[in-house]
Amino acid sequence: MGTEYSVVAEGLRKRYGAKQALDGLDLTVRRGSVQGLLGPNGAGKTTAVRILSTLIRMDGGRATVGGADVNEDPRTVRTRIGLTGQSAAVDEILTARQNLRMFARLFHFDRAAARRRADELLEQFSLTEAADQQASKFSGGMRRRLDLASSMILAPEVLFLDEPTTGLDPRGRSEVWDAVRQLADAGTTVLLTTHYLDEADKLSDRIAVIDHGRTITEDTPDGLKRAIGGDRIEVVLCEPGDLDAATQVVSRVAASEPQVDTEELRVHAPVSERVAALTDVARTLQDARIRVEDIGLRRPTLDEVFLRLTGRPAESEEDSPGPSVAENVPEGLRA
Repeated sequence: MGTEYSVVAEGLRKRYGAKQALDGLDLTVRRGSVQGLLGPNGAGKTTAVRILSTLIRMDGGRATVGGADVNEDPRTVRTRIGLTGQSAAVDEILTARQNLRMFARLFHFDRAAARRRADELLEQFSLTEAADQQASKFSGGMRRRLDLASSMILAPEVLFLDEPTTGLDPRGRSEVWDAVRQLADAGTTVLLTTHYLDEADKLSDRIAVIDHGRTITEDTPDGLKRAIGGDRIEVVLCEPGDLDAATQVVSRVAASEPQVDTEELRVHAPVSERVAALTDVARTLQDARIRVEDIGLRRPTLDEVFLRLTGRPAESEEDSPGPSVAENVPEGLRA
């Protein structure tokens, strides 16, 4: 493929004993973009990152990162990448400034260059005021930002982030998200593995969904949501006796048969003309004196997409093969 792609993987395979961790994984990541890699635990996300970052060797397939072949030229690949794993790699006894200077020296910067690069990164990641504090005193979000900064010592073309916000509180996650977006805006290609679907939705330009070691679909976050049904109208009623009448009203504007939840007194259905459908249903229900607790339009969430595609939630710890993933994937989304 052309130079517009920073990461290209074709047919990656990796086995650990009896477990097939990767089973023909394909992946392309455009230069300067954030690519989300979603999958349940055990789907192969971390194995893919380890192969692409040259930490382990593949059993089969081919991959290039930054234009260099992962198998044939791993040394060049390492000069073009950064990696932030699931656990912070900073020394908690050292200050933020000392950590960054140490990492720069490990990358063969001289003393003056190491000081300059550390100061640049402290400012870039909004850590200047805390530069001389021990990392052990940092919040989770600050420690993660320091970890990201250490991955950027060489301003890599490609940055691999493997579950970067696991265990962080909402504020810490937001701090890391801001840092990742700044990196992407500055031209770094980011490959993000996560099972936090809101994280992938917020940060990713495109998302590849993998399960049982292979890619099952890839699209933009909005494209994935549209593919499983687009906009839906939802009506929540006050009285159980109005369910049948409300279902008939919704069916007039629905693109397919409305679904009814008798416990929650909820009627919902996909629609194509979203505003017109909402206006029509609201007016008709009012004219019929049907009391409504709530009415509105909503789009599918990535959680719903994920469940539809994989048949299990993103947090699932189940590693054993389940039903064929192809059975869950809408035809237009199959990779």
